[in-house]
Amino acid sequence: MAAEWTFLTNHAHVLIHLHNNSEARVRDLAVVVGITERSVMNILADLEESGYVSRSRSGRRNVYSINSTLKFRHAAEAGQPVEKLLEIFH
Repeated sequence: MAAEWTFLTNHAHVLIHLHNNSEARVRDLAVVVGITERSVMNILADLEESGYVSRSRSGRRNVYSINSTLKFRHAAEAGQPVEKLLEIFH
């Protein structure tokens, strides 16, 4: 019987995928993470608002940059930069 929970949140999955593919489309992110495009857009808005991700345009495409020096938000990991997580999945 497969477990119905995972160690990483959908926010982490989106961030990791953007780290490996800065030009990923919302549709691509939704497929990889296994969530709706609307959920991806909400997560991107959260990540942008918090400063973890910034977005710029390259022609008709969005290009995302990650501020990997920001710290984790949860108190248990608050002193650690997000780049440590991203290094694992690079």
